[in-house]
Amino acid sequence: MTTTTPVARINCQFDAGNIEYLSSDTDHTLNLAIRSDSNSDFYQWFYFRLTGTTGERYYLNLTNAGGSSYPRGWEDYQPVVSDDLKTWYRVPAEYKNGQLSFSVKLQTNSLYVAYFTPYSLERHTSFIAEILSGDCAELITVGQTIQGRDLDVLQLGDSSGDSGARHKVWVIARQHPGETMAQWWTEGFVRRLTDRNDAVSAQLLKRCVFYVVPNMNPDGSYLGHLRTNAVGANLNREWLSPDISRSPEVFLVREMMHQTGVDLCLDVHGDEALPYNFIAGPQGTKSWDDSRENQLQSFKSTLQALNPDFQTTHGYPVPPPNSANYGICASYVAETFNCLAMTLEMPFKDTVDTPDLEFGWSAERSANLGRSTVDAMYWYQQKFWQGQ
Repeated sequence: MTTTTPVARINCQFDAGNIEYLSSDTDHTLNLAIRSDSNSDFYQWFYFRLTGTTGERYYLNLTNAGGSSYPRGWEDYQPVVSDDLKTWYRVPAEYKNGQLSFSVKLQTNSLYVAYFTPYSLERHTSFIAEILSGDCAELITVGQTIQGRDLDVLQLGDSSGDSGARHKVWVIARQHPGETMAQWWTEGFVRRLTDRNDAVSAQLLKRCVFYVVPNMNPDGSYLGHLRTNAVGANLNREWLSPDISRSPEVFLVREMMHQTGVDLCLDVHGDEALPYNFIAGPQGTKSWDDSRENQLQSFKSTLQALNPDFQTTHGYPVPPPNSANYGICASYVAETFNCLAMTLEMPFKDTVDTPDLEFGWSAERSANLGRSTVDAMYWYQQKFWQGQ
């Protein structure tokens, strides 16, 4: 949708764009609304371009913020903006009476505004091509989404020969398409893992085979959705009995998991409300025991020691025994494959413990946490799989 006011123009007709222009109180004050996911009531992600007069300040009101999926997410939140689609920085905002309000000053006559740093399908395609140009990765296209986009899995490590004895590690990102920090994390993780000069990565690839899904929901990503695919399915609630017509993304990846087996799984997400990086475990599964709890807590404490941006104090409440929802990836995988499966959450806001006043939690910091997670997995392999 493109709308022209006397001096300003709002446009979101591009990859991952989402906004609706409502009205203008003045030439420089624009009232906007976030569009819901297709066939769903979920909404929170926004991404649009503002064009106007260089040097002028514009006042933007997201009028329906209070009715969004996670209204607590607006508390102490700051949008990200960019003049060049490369550097994204934060601008102050106020959440009051169900409306998020903020202002931006145009350094040129065009500015991009988003909920978090976007990760486009074009970048996804370029990144896949770059990784495949080395000799550490193979691309497996497990099928197509509802709208016909390829669903990509990167296999890192040799799956031939004696690989049956190797441990199978699955990493999934962006089941919820608006959680773009998950794909930035994955980019850092994969770059580190495929660095031929990195001794830790080289040892891991000798002993493990990694299956990485950089973007589990390319349809939702392109459509500018927060949480669902093209037909409104929340993929992280579809794992128990996925329908090929409703959630082919889960159906296809789950089928491949059953073919390869799973020894460790990390599902990467973003959390709207909590200003922390943390890992949630599937303690509510039937088979959860002290051994699995020890593995989970050891992995978390190791990652905390490796990267101060990660912490173990704050997170989701620990689910009580036998309360698991097996439609959720980590719960389904942990119970089905008798392995440790975890959900990594990163903030849309800044981190309370390690704040960055200019950039907040960012794409770059997400990628660095991904790099640190390679070390945590190496440590996990050394402690729990050594000699197996």
